[in-house]
Amino acid sequence: MFLRGTTYWCQNNQTGKQESLATKDKTQAQHLLHIKNQPHQLAGLNIQIGRAYLLGSDPQFATRTWQMVMDCIINRHDGPTKIRWVTAAKSKSFDAIRHLILTDTKADDFLKVLGTGKVSANVFLRRLHNYALDMNWLLTAVIAKRAWPKVKYGEKRAITKEEHERIIEREKNPERNAFYQLCWHTGGSQSDVADFRASDIDWAKKELFFERFKNSNLSSISIGPELEAILRSLPATGYFFPYLASVRASDRATEFKQRCVGIGIKDVTLHCYRFSYAQRSKTAGVPERFAQSALGHGSKAVHRFYARDGKVKMPSLEEFELKFSQDHFFTQKN
Repeated sequence: MFLRGTTYWCQNNQTGKQESLATKDKTQAQHLLHIKNQPHQLAGLNIQIGRAYLLGSDPQFATRTWQMVMDCIINRHDGPTKIRWVTAAKSKSFDAIRHLILTDTKADDFLKVLGTGKVSANVFLRRLHNYALDMNWLLTAVIAKRAWPKVKYGEKRAITKEEHERIIEREKNPERNAFYQLCWHTGGSQSDVADFRASDIDWAKKELFFERFKNSNLSSISIGPELEAILRSLPATGYFFPYLASVRASDRATEFKQRCVGIGIKDVTLHCYRFSYAQRSKTAGVPERFAQSALGHGSKAVHRFYARDGKVKMPSLEEFELKFSQDHFFTQKN
């Protein structure tokens, strides 16, 4: 043990590695050094000592279960995120650990959850585990970060223009027809589009503003001729889609799936309209930051995942030179 500045440090005489003891008190430093020097045969005893110390500072340490952790996470959220956590917490996959005390949890217990659950079980178990670690409710990670099974999402794809036109042609309900068209033109999630209101439009600037339901990011979309024609046909006050705004997201998704099955379109959901918007933007050469803003993506990585299948064809050098010479000519003339 040695003093560096005002903090005590220790050195492993076998490896030469040095680390801070994170204390300025010599008595505490000596106690920590003594613990580090104890034989490895006392590792089990050290864990019990650690638990005894933690129990003194956290009365629930010895009784906290994973269900209690789920309840804490649910209570700190609201809106769609809370609904997703409530649904996830009811999953039968979590029954293997639901009433298990955190400090008694072994890696095998988590593997049971991962073995019986699907992708969502993997995602929510990771979040549950990380929350418990962040709150210092676990002595150490149950499964090391690199040892977690990789999350394998199902294949996602965009709705093609031809498929969208078939859906619109088949849909005879005016409200749902306009709803699907706005999904195509705005790339909004189904909850965002269902919540659109007349007050979200600034006709002077020809812009549609809305706050994303999921993360409260503000999105702004310029209104083109086709989108304007659709918006002009909708109610001038209140919700654009009164019925669709009142039903659950799962009900809207089921109705859409029924329409698609009826005309032979497979493997698409309402969320696929967001993939379509991102890929169409990429193909059209829309700057990434603009498309990202329109979709309300806070992360470039997320946006690039949505736009990954967008095809970009680079114009010939002659076309670039011609456009540059024309722009340069008009600039000088003006």
